[in-house]
Amino acid sequence: MVPRGAKRKAKKKYVACRSSDLPLGERMILDLDGKNVGLFNVGGQYFALHNRCPHTGGPLCLGPITGTAQPTTGRNFEYGREGSILRCAWHGWEFEIETGQSLVDPKIRARKYPVTVEDGEVMVHI
Repeated sequence: MVPRGAKRKAKKKYVACRSSDLPLGERMILDLDGKNVGLFNVGGQYFALHNRCPHTGGPLCLGPITGTAQPTTGRNFEYGREGSILRCAWHGWEFEIETGQSLVDPKIRARKYPVTVEDGEVMVHI
């Protein structure tokens, strides 16, 4: 949160790739303005997360892209959200790629960056 009266730093936008360079379900790791960022294509939408797990600082964006167990009322196991969850390779914490929200602790969130597509180029705003 920016203190009252303080000016926000203007975000810069960086060309990450052409939209055709990042297929569905894939990711790429980028260095943008000194920040290590994971860029993901989930269902044709692009999302960017800081490549640092808020749990213990591991390389979050190098973990597997998966789904997760869904809540149920019975004793059955239901798997869902395939391709929309990022699991930290160090300790297995799961995060929503779209929001950065931790599935383990709702108070924890991976830093995300806005992404736009302009004339076929995927832009990350940092």
